[in-house]
Amino acid sequence: MSACVPARAADLNRTERAHPPHSPPPTGPRRPRIAGADVSASIAVFLIALPLSLGIALATGAPLQAGLVAAAVGGLVAGLLGGSPLQVSGPAAGLTVVTADLIQRYGWRTTCAITVLAGLAQLGLGCLRVARGALAVSPAIVHGMLAGIGVTIAVAQVHIVLGGTPQSSVPDNLRALPAQLADFDPAAVSASLLTLTLLLFWPRLPGRIGRFLRRIPAALVAVTGATAVASAAGLALTQVDLPSWRSHALAGLPEGPVLGLVAAVLTTTLVCSVQSLLGAVAVDKLASARPGPQHAKRSDLDRELLGQGAANIVSGSLGGLPVAGVAVRSSANVRAGAVSRNSTMLHGVLVVIAALLMVPLLELIPLASLAALVMAVGIQMVSLHHIRTVTRHREVLVYAVTTLGVVSLGVLEGVVLGIAVAVAVALHRLTRTRITHEEKGGTHHVHVRGQLTFLAVPRLSRALHLVPPGADTVVALDGSFMDHAAYEALHDWQSTHRARGGTVEITGRRAGLRIAEPGDLTGHPTPGGRQTGGTPDSGCRCRPWTAWRNHQCERPPTEPLPGTTPQPPDGARPERTGGHARELMRGISAFQRDTAPLVREELARLAREGQRPAQLFLTCADSRLVTSMITASGPGDLFVVRNVGNFVPPPGEESGDDSVAAALEYAVEVLAVRSITVCGHSGCGAMQALLDSRPQGACTPLGRWLRHGRPSLERLGGGPDGPGERLARSTPGDAVERLCLSNVVQQLDHLGAHPSVARAVKDGRLEVHGMYFDVAEAQAYLLTEAGGTQVFDRVRAADLPGEGSLPV
Repeated sequence: MSACVPARAADLNRTERAHPPHSPPPTGPRRPRIAGADVSASIAVFLIALPLSLGIALATGAPLQAGLVAAAVGGLVAGLLGGSPLQVSGPAAGLTVVTADLIQRYGWRTTCAITVLAGLAQLGLGCLRVARGALAVSPAIVHGMLAGIGVTIAVAQVHIVLGGTPQSSVPDNLRALPAQLADFDPAAVSASLLTLTLLLFWPRLPGRIGRFLRRIPAALVAVTGATAVASAAGLALTQVDLPSWRSHALAGLPEGPVLGLVAAVLTTTLVCSVQSLLGAVAVDKLASARPGPQHAKRSDLDRELLGQGAANIVSGSLGGLPVAGVAVRSSANVRAGAVSRNSTMLHGVLVVIAALLMVPLLELIPLASLAALVMAVGIQMVSLHHIRTVTRHREVLVYAVTTLGVVSLGVLEGVVLGIAVAVAVALHRLTRTRITHEEKGGTHHVHVRGQLTFLAVPRLSRALHLVPPGADTVVALDGSFMDHAAYEALHDWQSTHRARGGTVEITGRRAGLRIAEPGDLTGHPTPGGRQTGGTPDSGCRCRPWTAWRNHQCERPPTEPLPGTTPQPPDGARPERTGGHARELMRGISAFQRDTAPLVREELARLAREGQRPAQLFLTCADSRLVTSMITASGPGDLFVVRNVGNFVPPPGEESGDDSVAAALEYAVEVLAVRSITVCGHSGCGAMQALLDSRPQGACTPLGRWLRHGRPSLERLGGGPDGPGERLARSTPGDAVERLCLSNVVQQLDHLGAHPSVARAVKDGRLEVHGMYFDVAEAQAYLLTEAGGTQVFDRVRAADLPGEGSLPV
């Protein structure tokens, strides 16, 4: 075979003859078929959706058929057109308060018209591609809105549970609650308590039989059990009433004040869109956490907005409730193993069948049982996990104000109030800066917490002038922004203090990153134009990705970094217990101080749950290759195998090395990784040694290991006895780089020969990739095949990885 691809960037587009692909070729078009997992998931979702749809319709005061219409349309229309394949849409509890208020103000037919207009607004937003912008709303506002809606739902449904009728608002419901408690209906309370008991204890059934029974949704069991007991006991209860579909009310022309209608459309659009988009993101997280291959694509949020808009237009036109993504049904869909949008659409078909053929059975359900079901859903919307999260991020005020605003004023008013409070809190944090000074062990520490703006310059100057001339000083900047006035004040003080014999070390506590605005105190911009922080005058530009400071990065060879030990002259080696060993310990200490507090929670989660990496990354042991840096990966992302030359010894080779084969088997069979990448690099010492070696000299461990690279040398044109005439005519550097590239392709062939890898690739569970990293250019290249040829394509900064590819 001809040379793989030369290492220089200008030659990286040269091609070579095609080799057998490392993953199965795409098959021809197949007739559409529905996976068995989709069928079982659709049944599970249908069993949850049926009682919830009736309960939400009851809670809004709409015709009960409207809940079934919305569930069917959400499954069929949003399932077909939406951008989130696994999200299930339908009547959502988050829309209950909004819809109930609209029905009370404008009537049912105008509410349907408002739903249609909200769908048109969603179509417009989807065409403008603003879906990602909708996610910019503070999570505290979103969770506060949902909590307020949950409280409103629960308080209203208590009256139906007690056998009464709910009032129009939360304050009215609370004022009427004592009278309702004094005059409750024992039959309604009995059915409600039975429903709540089954909802609570059914998911907790113990033992093997319990695991089997828990497959039946608790909502279905609760409503069915309460209905069966009420019918057997002959309790006099108000039951579901489903009039004939011939008398079902459809949408009419909107009637009412224009400003009120506009506000109603905006509120419905806001709640539907935000709930659906947040649900789509949550579904992606659930799906990616499932073991095994990922069949469903990630959500296209703009398309999801278009699909939700189309569903609301159809639902409103047919007399259905507003439609949005529903968290309960979507999570059940993912956990049931759904792999495509077919499960969502099948659930819609099942709802249609039930609405047409199961009316006599549905009319046996007591309204008190449905009210208890919806009340439980409302209570669950007040999530303790969300409260703990917003408290940890110091946004509990925004959460509380939004919740109280929704409960007392309404959804739109509560959200607007929450946004106003969130903006006020953000401005307060931007202007609030804490600056402290203390002395520890003869070193003065000035700690700045918060953003450093011109408003904080007077306090910063006072703190800095507390440091006596000539003292050792550490200035810790715990923030992410510093304006020009603050920069000038700090820089001038630093220069003056150092001129008087003092030392200054400026550090940041955000994972080794330092202040990025308006410039770095070192005066060195990064390649992307962003100034990096640093120890003043250190000149080290490696700090953006590591806290390690012992790099020779364009600083005078005799000038040490402030706060570090001087480097020994060239050729001198530090003692084993000092010098570089102390630098290593200093780096470990910096990790414990700066990075460990930030990653401890994530590492604790990985320690509890175990590792589940999606990719195996096999590369050279060269110290210049930092895998986490060039792949932008973190703990738990990559299963890394490193050896001299990034070799993959063929299986079954006599006197072969089993360590690589064992790692491959463990990664594929146990960890179920979805991709393997073999990464070579420029200037590989193993390739140079391979060119310089001879078979008769392979008597050392390194020489015996290098025999695994002989096929790469032969692939490039060298025979078993030497490099070959073509390589002999090459310049030494060019020959090494060409061999580095050829070695990647050859090791991919060895990789495909391992049985575990071959089986996984054949089954479609695994992809393999080749990668080359040019160290001098800090540039990555991916091996691709197009038109029967193989090339290494440059990875640009703007490229986005496709599904299953390595995120480099």
